[in-house]
This record gives sequence, structure tokens and C-alpha cells, in this order.
Amino acid sequence: MEKDMDKIAIIDLGSNSTRLVLVDILKGGYFQVVDDIKETVRLAQDMEIDGFLQPARIAQTIKTLKMFRRLCDANNVSRIYAYATAAVRRAKNQRSFLDEVHASTGIELKVLNSDEEAQLVYQGVINSMDIPRGIIMDIGGGSTQLIYYNRKNILNTVTLPFGSVVLTDMVKQDGLSPADKSQMIEKYVSAELEKLDWLKDVLPDTKLIGVGGSFRNIGKISRMLKKYPLSMAHNYVVSKSEFASLYSNIRSLELDKTMKIKGLSSVRADIFPSALAAINAFINTVGVDEIVISGSGLREGAMFRYAVPSTNEKPISDVLGHSIYSLLNFFGENIPHAEQVYNLSIQLFKQLKVLHKLPRSYVKVLRTAAMLHDTGNRIKYYDHHKHSSYVILNSNLYGISHKDLVMAAFVASMHRKGDLNTVEFMRYKDLLTEEDFDAILKLGVIVRIAESFDRSMSSVIKGIDCDVLGDSVIMKTDSQGQDCSLEIKDAMTAIQDFRRAYKKNLQIL
Repeated sequence: MEKDMDKIAIIDLGSNSTRLVLVDILKGGYFQVVDDIKETVRLAQDMEIDGFLQPARIAQTIKTLKMFRRLCDANNVSRIYAYATAAVRRAKNQRSFLDEVHASTGIELKVLNSDEEAQLVYQGVINSMDIPRGIIMDIGGGSTQLIYYNRKNILNTVTLPFGSVVLTDMVKQDGLSPADKSQMIEKYVSAELEKLDWLKDVLPDTKLIGVGGSFRNIGKISRMLKKYPLSMAHNYVVSKSEFASLYSNIRSLELDKTMKIKGLSSVRADIFPSALAAINAFINTVGVDEIVISGSGLREGAMFRYAVPSTNEKPISDVLGHSIYSLLNFFGENIPHAEQVYNLSIQLFKQLKVLHKLPRSYVKVLRTAAMLHDTGNRIKYYDHHKHSSYVILNSNLYGISHKDLVMAAFVASMHRKGDLNTVEFMRYKDLLTEEDFDAILKLGVIVRIAESFDRSMSSVIKGIDCDVLGDSVIMKTDSQGQDCSLEIKDAMTAIQDFRRAYKKNLQIL
């Protein structure tokens, strides 16, 4: 299906790596990433010698940017938004570097000041995570941003003059063991953090939200160690004790052994211990219980800024809803039908509360499954309930926990046939409980009946009224005189599954 859209490119030139992201900007304030490429350029390396970007690093960066430019041209990109951060910001040869980049590639780099960088990182996180209060820690190669917010308002922000490349360069003198280097970095970072008075008064329940390649690598290593069933970085949680264990194992390793760690990018192996030491210093100074890893940062902030201009004034209030509608628009789905199935699902959820006894927190699961139940049609209509499940599971939706996402995928898989794939369910046994299994069966029947009640996709059934009488549930439909025989006939195929989930007979009138 032809989509009404524009394609933009975002280039993020950091002190360690540079990244190109291609984004389809859809009508109505939605977007979808369609390509992403990263190259390690180490622009900040050896800058401490004289404050200049070094010629070899400049040459590598320009070579990379030329390749990015070719990709943009091949993809008919209409606009390139290119940002440079800490390394270029403090380089004495900034002007000549920017001129050389423009002359060689035609790309105009905007050098972000620290406040502009913090604002973009914040926009990326706040519009993609449902965390009321947090400190965002974005460790780059040349600097570290801390952004403290509460209820979608920034309270404090600071750019610290060190990142993983700078810290690694700082302790590269000969004769120091890896453990000594980590200790030196911890001591230095702790002293810098102690200067920030506001860090001493952080409110309870404040989450540490980790942004950047080092945090993503922590998540990847953790997932591999646990044999975690999802490969999603965004919203992945690492406990304080798990981080402490990981750090104590890595801080003493020589580089050749660090490079062999499963899940760690080999080009990051030399600077990774420095980032871990900085994170450990932060955890010990502030006293947080866990790290929530964000897959969104500066680049996603730029996407929100251009696709959803209203976020420049006010963050998205319904993070999950916006993410769901982005997917529906990208897939070209029948949105009124999706909304009607969700509307009827919520009516059934409320009407059957006396039977299912599920808490309101499950509405997130129900909403995701009901709204996205047909996305599998884009793969193939036959067995599309299975394809929808796959789409949800791999959607990287914002504003929903991994557990709720997995549950929503299983609920959606039941909207045409009531069978739950128990073999597949066992893959997620560490994420889901027996109670969750029971909830999936109950919610799956709800979405199945709700979808049947809009089988003609014309919203003929406006309302539902359920009476629980003894061992039966009588479900009355309100079609305001319109013919809904197709809807009722289709819903009747769910009677057996209803009995299995709710232990009641079902009559539909």
C-alpha cells in the first residue's frame, strides 16, 4: 500500500562513533526507522594532546560521511539533519573541520551546544518511555550528560567533561593494571559528581535511565547471560546487583579477554571498562536500585522533533498510543476497525470483571493486542493472527514493558483461533507466570469476541451488556436495529474457548 510520507536522514557524529538513521515521516505526526548504520570513528581520540581533532580521525570521519551521503542519495532522502557533539564542540579546529566536511560531502553539520544536546536526548527518552521520574545518563565518547526530570519537567541538567574515550585516554599510562585504571576513573568521576548539590536531593523512586552504546552493550551482555528470549534493548532492566557482578568480572580483565565477552561490540572493548567505572561511581553516589536501558536518545529526539513538532513544546502524553498508531499508519491498517475492536474489548473487560478479576494494569496488554491484532495481514491474510503476534513481539513498541509486550503478542495470536501455543509460551517462562497464562486466555477470548463483533468492519454493534446468571453469561448486543447476524454468528465460534477461560457457558443475543 502506498504511504503518504517523506524520508529524512539523521546523522549523529559523536566522539566515538557516528550513526546514520533513515526515517519515514508519515502523515499525522508518526514515523518509522527504515535503516540504521553505525561506524566507529573515534573523533575524540588523542584530543587531549593539543585540543585539535587529529588528521587521521578527520580522514576516517569524512570517509564515513561520504558513504552516508551515498546512502542518502540512493534512498531519495529529502532532508539531512546532521549533528556533532562534544568532540567537535570543544575542538580548536572546529571551523576548518566543518568546512572540510561540507566541501567533501555537502553535509552541513550543526554543532550542538550542551543544552541543545541534552534537550534532544531528553526528547528521545521522554517520548518513548513511561517512567514518571528519572535521571538520564548519556555516556558519549567525549562527554556525559545527566538530565534529571520529574513528571515530564526537567529539574536539572549537566554536561560533564568526560566520556568513555576521554576517560580511557586519561588512564592510558603504562604500568597500570585494568583494576587500577577502573579505580582511578571511579575516584575521578565520584569527585565530579560530588560537586553537584542537586544529586544529593534526588527524590525516591527515581530511575537511572541509561542512554548510549555502553548501556546498550550492558543490556546485550545481560540478555545473553540470561538467555533472555527477547533481543530488545529498549526498556530492558538490569538490577544493581547484576550490574555489580558484571562490573566486578570485567574491571580486572586485560583487553584481549574483554574483546571475547559475548554481547560486547569488539570496537567498544577498549573503552567499555571506563564507561562501567563511571556508571558504578554514579550508582554508588546516587544510590539507585536498577538501570533501565533506553534504546532512544539524541537521534530519536530529532525524529520526534521533526515528525511530531508539538513535542518541542510538550512531550507526548500517551507514549504507548503514539507508538501503536505509528505502527498502524506504517502498515496501512484499517484504523477505525482497530479502534472499534479495542472499544468493544474494553466494554467486555469491564462487563466481565466480576469473572476475570484482572487488575487495571492488564488494560495495556489488551489495548496493544486489540489495536494491533490485524497487523499480520501485511505478511499474509491466512494465519494472520500468528503473523500479528510476531509483529507485536518484534515491534519495539514504546511505553510498554517487555512482559506486557509478550503477553499482548500471545493475546493477539488467539483472536481467530482460541489455541495458545504452549510450546512457544515456555520460551518466555522466566518472564511470565501461571497467573499470566490464565490472564492471556481470558484476554484472548475478549479480543476474539470483540473482533467478531466487528466482523463486517462497519461498527454495527455499538454496545454490549453482560449478565452473569449462575453458570451462564448472557451477552446482549446493541446494534440499534441494524443487522448484526454475521457478527453474532462469528462470535458463537468462541463459545468453547470462553467456557475454557471463564468456566461459564456463553449465550449471545
